[in-house]
Amino acid sequence: MRIRIVDAFTDRPFAGNPAGVVLFDGAFPEDDRLQKIAAEVNLSETAFARPLTGASQDADWALRWFTPLTEVDMCGHATLATAHVLHTTGAATGTVRFAARCGVLTATAHEDGSITLDFPTAPLTPAALPEGVAGMLGAEVRGAHDTGPHIGDLLVELADEKAVRALAPDVRALGRLSRRGVIATAPAEDPSRGYDYVSRCFFPNVGIDEDPVTGSAHTALAPFWSARFGRDDLTGLQASARTGLVRTGLRGDRTLLTGSAVTVIEGDLLA
Repeated sequence: MRIRIVDAFTDRPFAGNPAGVVLFDGAFPEDDRLQKIAAEVNLSETAFARPLTGASQDADWALRWFTPLTEVDMCGHATLATAHVLHTTGAATGTVRFAARCGVLTATAHEDGSITLDFPTAPLTPAALPEGVAGMLGAEVRGAHDTGPHIGDLLVELADEKAVRALAPDVRALGRLSRRGVIATAPAEDPSRGYDYVSRCFFPNVGIDEDPVTGSAHTALAPFWSARFGRDDLTGLQASARTGLVRTGLRGDRTLLTGSAVTVIEGDLLA
């Protein structure tokens, strides 16, 4: 069985967010095996997909995502990575429909090699800042929002791009929050550089101190910044050490996430 490591939300290797991708011919193995594979790969997420042949009218493939510690409800970059593998190997063409824990997701390939994901928009609601979060982040927080059940993060706005880039949070303390993690964001200092806002994401509760590029977080960032800027189509830069660009398109209760991907490792899964 083949296993691939794909860098997502980037057009060059060793940037963006790496994800493991494993395609099964038939039914998924037991959950314990999937979790052990994800722990062995030890990336933010490993995606597992299998074809749905006649089992569903709504989707073509079943898709699941595991961090090194647990299964998650939604993952953008590993979905992009899976779609990239399906298209580059000839296993799929055009638009692919995935049945996942968060509903049916689609991935549409374009002639330039980029892929657009169609995800549910996160329902943002203003939230009181939990006690001590500003200290855990080491930055002044201007406002906070809850991001709803699918991603379960706290979105916090910081003063500016420099503040986001300078974050050196106490991730062990953040892990005591009753959420997946924290999304920190601010407007771009200079939009002429090709992006409208920046973000960084910290998810210690699922074994990810800092996620390099988080597609699911952009289902919350898109409505947040579209409301501020008055535009539905924006570009976000996730300012991790690896960095990555996510083009977002707000379409009501759906958010389009567009990016590229590159396969960097391919081998055999022997266990």
